[in-house]
This record gives sequence, C-alpha cells and structure tokens, in this order.
Amino acid sequence: MKETDQKGKKPSRTDQSSADAFDIGNTVRSGVLYLCATPIGNLEDITLRVIRTLKEVDLIAAEDTRNSRKLLNHFEIRTPMTSYHEYNKIEKAHTLIAKLREGKSVALITDAGTPGISDPGEELVRMCAEAGIEVTSLPGACACVTALTLSALPTRRFCFEAFLPADKKERQQVLEELKKETRTIVLYEAPHRLTRTLAELLEALGDRKAAVCRELTKKHETAQRTNLSEALAWYEEHEPKGECVIVLEGRSRAEIAAKERQEWDGIDIRAHVELYESRGMDHKEAMKQAAKDRGIPKRQVYAALLNETTE
Repeated sequence: MKETDQKGKKPSRTDQSSADAFDIGNTVRSGVLYLCATPIGNLEDITLRVIRTLKEVDLIAAEDTRNSRKLLNHFEIRTPMTSYHEYNKIEKAHTLIAKLREGKSVALITDAGTPGISDPGEELVRMCAEAGIEVTSLPGACACVTALTLSALPTRRFCFEAFLPADKKERQQVLEELKKETRTIVLYEAPHRLTRTLAELLEALGDRKAAVCRELTKKHETAQRTNLSEALAWYEEHEPKGECVIVLEGRSRAEIAAKERQEWDGIDIRAHVELYESRGMDHKEAMKQAAKDRGIPKRQVYAALLNETTE
C-alpha cells in the first residue's frame, strides 16, 4: 500500500522535505544545560520551545531572579529558580555543574536576549565544556542581530564588540583596533553613557554612517539612521532613554589602501624593499610586497632597483 496522508493523498515531495527539515518535540534530557533566549522587550518574542523547556527542566538559573520572575509568572512557569550573575558566576557555576552531573537538567536565562552574549553565561558554558557536560542553545531574541538588520548598513560581514571596556587604556586599544575595521561594527551602550561613547567613536573613527537603535521590540522602538556627528548632536540635546545598540559602517578598503599608498610615497622603492627584507623576507617576496603596497606592477619595482644599480 502506498503511503498516504489522512485525506488519502500521497504527501508531495515538498511536504516531505519540509517535514524532514524540522524536529518537533525534543524532550528535555537529564544532565543538559539549556541556553534559553528570552525576549528583549516584547513578550511575544519568546519561542514555544523555550516556554516548554523552562517548564520541563529541573532548575532555572537566572541573571536577575526578580526580573525573570515576571517573565515566568506571565507564562505560568513554576520551575524552581536560582541566581547566576556576574558576581557569583564562578562559585555558582560549580554548584550548577554538580547538579548537572547528578542528572539534573538546567536552563540558563539572562535578563533579556540570548545567554552567553555579553553576559556571565559565557563562563558557565566554558566550564561545562571543560567538564564534558552537554550544552545546547535554544535560539531566539538577540539585540545585536535585531539592530544590525534595522541599521540599513551592510550585514554580510560584521563584528560585535558588545560594551566598550570600562578601563581607559583597554578602551583606547579597542578603539584603535576599530579604526581599520572594514566590517560593520555593532556595540551595546547604556543610555547614561551614550553621548560619551558617541563622542569617543567620532574622535577615534571619524564621521561614519551610523544607526542608533533604542528600545528594540518595545512600544517606543527607534532606529535612527544617521552619522556619528549628527547622532552626537541629537543626544546632546535629547536625553537618551532605554538600552542602546550602535551600528557603524566599516572603513572602506579603498580608503585604507589609498592612505597606505600615501604613506609609502614618502620613502623610495629601494628603502621600501629593504624594509621587508629586514623583516625576514627574501628579495623576490619583498619586491612583490612593495609593489602591492604601492599599487604598481612588480616589474616597475624591479626596473627602479635596476636603474639605481646601473646609475
């Protein structure tokens, strides 16, 4: 007998491939850490799988139990909860790992978004991996990706820096690294530090296209597509409210190459080749690299060196 559906029709190839592409269910297993993404604003952004998992696990580890209690109550989730945050992440991680080794299932949630992204969940995942404990991630809301897709800036290549370091020296090092970054850049920032950060980015990176996204998925969501100087001027006059994501265009490769060529124009070709030879390159490779730096054919470098020799 041929396989048919409930109406007596044979499933189409499209229907069959769609069924094969998804796995419905995935019963919670013992001794597994579940990274559960929670809404970054709109409660409807939680997934059905996360709701079911939070109900079925033995324990929920939450960054802020008071904040998470509101979420759990809304979805009638009665699972026991414990705190796991920046200030107890090492000590509590050992406790959670012990429970996982006993066969308990644990779900990790953050205040908003995906655990492990710019929060202490990163440490717990690392320690579980080292202990040979299974970890799985339940996808969902993430402010980084949400802002990136709203920014109208290139999305194919991007880098995520989260919050800039508080330490002044380390912060300056990161800003220096970002100067030559050609990918779209995504940063998080608190509202009370937004103007300071915009000013530092403007000074370090120049006036680039930018998008400042606030209150993502909430009633007053905004995605201000502008540039750094205009964004700074706006928020100096208007007090920012709500958590912010800054998205910046990467530096043009053509601009970087042009500036480097200007720098190389300041030395003659022989000095340029000798610089690479002093770094361990053989003569042929040094000539090739010098030609690439200057945007000229290798034969032109060879001719210049030959002319110097015969003069």
